[in-house]
Amino acid sequence: MQPLPNFDLILFGGTGDLALRKLLPALYRRMVAGQLSADSRIIGVARSEISREEYLAQVETSCKAHVGGEFDAKQWARFSGQLTYFKIDANVEGDFKAFAESFNGREKCERAFFLSTAPDLFAPICEGLARNNLVTSCSRVVLEKPLGHDRASSALINERVGAIFTEQQIFRIDHYLGKETVQNLLALRFGNMLFEPLWKRGRIQHVQITVAENLGVERRAGFYDQTGALRDMVQNHLLQLLCIIAMEPPQSGNPDAMRDEKLKVLRALRPMSGREVLAKTVRGQYKSGAVNGAPVVGYLAEKDVPAGSSTETFVALKCEIDSWRWAGVPFYLRTGKRLQEKLSEIAITFEDIPLSIYERPDKPHSLNRLVIQLQPDESITLSVLAKNPGEGMFLKPVSLGLDFSETFKTRMLDAYERLLTDVIKGNLTLFMRRDELDAAWQWIDPIREAWEQYGESPKSYTAGSWGPAAASALIGRDGFAWSNEL
Repeated sequence: MQPLPNFDLILFGGTGDLALRKLLPALYRRMVAGQLSADSRIIGVARSEISREEYLAQVETSCKAHVGGEFDAKQWARFSGQLTYFKIDANVEGDFKAFAESFNGREKCERAFFLSTAPDLFAPICEGLARNNLVTSCSRVVLEKPLGHDRASSALINERVGAIFTEQQIFRIDHYLGKETVQNLLALRFGNMLFEPLWKRGRIQHVQITVAENLGVERRAGFYDQTGALRDMVQNHLLQLLCIIAMEPPQSGNPDAMRDEKLKVLRALRPMSGREVLAKTVRGQYKSGAVNGAPVVGYLAEKDVPAGSSTETFVALKCEIDSWRWAGVPFYLRTGKRLQEKLSEIAITFEDIPLSIYERPDKPHSLNRLVIQLQPDESITLSVLAKNPGEGMFLKPVSLGLDFSETFKTRMLDAYERLLTDVIKGNLTLFMRRDELDAAWQWIDPIREAWEQYGESPKSYTAGSWGPAAASALIGRDGFAWSNEL
């Protein structure tokens, strides 16, 4: 990858989990790869009263843990020389002044402010930057999810941030779009002719999108209990994956051409409201069980979770897209914590042949299926029927697979490595536009409102399972089954 221009990358929330676990190790790797110029700076910003040396010690410990065998003392010495730290409380005006002075003479450098903080701090931070003349024509701001808790709060944040940064300077990040497999899904669809004639109703039977975690809420209980799985995962990650599957071919590789097509999908999603929500969605909350052979507590026993909380840790939905390409094709989405395994995949099941002249297994095992796996391993697998060796013509499913690590013999870029470099380059393709975000909230809000209106409590499921039985019933009513049940 080509070297990046000189930049200043400022990480608000620089002592937080995301910065230490993902962002700084990603930047270390890009430095080792030769992409970071010696004149570039990485500035951690947080409210903690710590020295630069203490901050470097935190970052070194985290990089060692998350970079693993790639960590090298000489490379760390180079990387740490580009790191510094500032203590800033967004509500204390004086904290910005000394910080602002450190940018004297660097006005022509690319300047990116990455806000890995609570969303209610996004606007105050941006306004503090503007008051201290830190926002230049070369500046960008990166907004981490969640961007608000509903459509109204999201619009307010966007309004205040948008008064300081233009839309072309705002990078609303969804790290799932930076995954190599998602990039290859775009390449598969728009770089080949093979699938495009089949990518529509009449050829595709149904689509499943699963983002499963075997972890619980960990240290995020305070945040998570105010958010829940619908807003934490469906509103952004799962809907963005749905858009990439369902979008029309963009006119070009231009960022807005791509985002225009995603917006059309979001606007074509059939709205759900009232009792229809209860029929097409499932809420769940994990109870005690076992994950990877170890006992784990239920959600209500997690530290910092309020007694009797009704926050959902699992959601399954049936979605429909009212367009000529997708009318009548159901999309099933599910996500949850404390599930049986960590798994993110898209499973596209094609229609059956009209007549089978050979013996074969009963459905649904015999159907052609394209599975794009995002984690834990990145791969694409196509299931087809082939003759079983021996006499007779008995067909059995076989898989044609592309394992990226095996095929390309190289380490795949972490999603944040790609996205951070795109921020510095000013490439908006993989970031959400304001109207996309608004359309996603507009579709999500009535679901949450219906749950509240009808007192829809989450259904209990055992930690280490695949979620509530009602999720299997949701897809089973249409004659289908989740991939893990096949």
